[in-house]
Amino acid sequence: MSTQAPTDPSRIAFSYIGFRFFWLTTLLVSFAVQIMSVSIAWQIYDVTGNVFLLGLVGLSLFLPALLLILLTGLTADRFNRRVIMAICLGVELLCALGFLSFVNAGAHEVWPIFGLLVVLGTARAFWNPAAQSLAPNLVPPEALSNAITVNASAWQFASIMGPAAGGLLYGIAPTLAFGTGAVLLLIAIVCVLLIPRPARRESQQATSLHTMLAGFRYIFSNKVVLGAISLDMFAVLMGGAVALLPVYVKDILHAGPEELGLLRAAPGIGAIAVALVLTRFPIRNHAGKILFVFVGLFGAFTVLFGLSTTVWVSIPALALIGAADMVSVTIRETIMQLWTPEEVRGRVNAVNSVFIGASNELGEFRAGTVAHFIGPVAAVVVGGVGAVAVAVLWSRAFPELRNQRTLDKKMA
Repeated sequence: MSTQAPTDPSRIAFSYIGFRFFWLTTLLVSFAVQIMSVSIAWQIYDVTGNVFLLGLVGLSLFLPALLLILLTGLTADRFNRRVIMAICLGVELLCALGFLSFVNAGAHEVWPIFGLLVVLGTARAFWNPAAQSLAPNLVPPEALSNAITVNASAWQFASIMGPAAGGLLYGIAPTLAFGTGAVLLLIAIVCVLLIPRPARRESQQATSLHTMLAGFRYIFSNKVVLGAISLDMFAVLMGGAVALLPVYVKDILHAGPEELGLLRAAPGIGAIAVALVLTRFPIRNHAGKILFVFVGLFGAFTVLFGLSTTVWVSIPALALIGAADMVSVTIRETIMQLWTPEEVRGRVNAVNSVFIGASNELGEFRAGTVAHFIGPVAAVVVGGVGAVAVAVLWSRAFPELRNQRTLDKKMA
């Protein structure tokens, strides 16, 4: 009697039905968020004409994640992550319906919008660590790199098309924009519920401050994870070129809103192009060294964009920024997920989510502040040089991360 050799697990994430529903959820939610973000900004400015209030939108969404960081990660580690995601999407759906009611009523006070934004930010605070921690439960380690790459491509695609769709829908009717967001969220809830339930995890640890801080302790005790998270935070903090795009378009490139749209789309286009390449030719060796090289390239392309005085150089430079960032995101996220034990993955991802959010917000603040004092060109160039410096310094400070060879398993 002949025996058949066991088949190796597929490295293609879409081979697993649970991930297919997970990816579709990411795409739908990302589209809904982009459409509503554009619509909310337009609605607030239409009602008040106050630019300062637009800045409070991001703060309203970010603060809940910061304030609830100990609770959100522990929740993702203690309870069914698929159920957490469904509940969060249900709350987001109610928020979308709240925005819809607000525009239908023709209200002239915006405080209800900010109240809904805080609720929405709270839902997103619980969503992020649960969603980021669920992906490793849906595919084997061999397919995790591919899963992270294609999942990021869904978000990038939505970031390109979502704002344009949101602006178009809002232009037709605000109710159509928020109604579309609500429908997308409703379909996303169905997709989440169709994800097969992962194996149940039973935690024997009592809930205490000690268990809540387990994510922080693990990060600071593991040089590979600490290096990956902090590298992302400081590289993005030194970037921030996108935040100054309106200034560049108007005062340096002497272009208009059409060119601004192309410039905003360019990083996402570059990221999606690289994602397609990585799904066909995944990184097999020297992952750590490649990571630092591409973080350095991220900074170098930022310098190129900063020095550009023509749209036809700026657009490719931004596309290259997005491409380099996609490589580094794939490597960093895969290494971090594989090196993080399942029992603390939610808490580690909660910290990571806050760090990413903080670096994005602070990166824009850094770019704007520095531009105010030394001008936009110098601000972008200094930021790009700073990102290169971060890559060099971190490669020296975290040799364990630099010497990481493969994304498939812990192997120096």
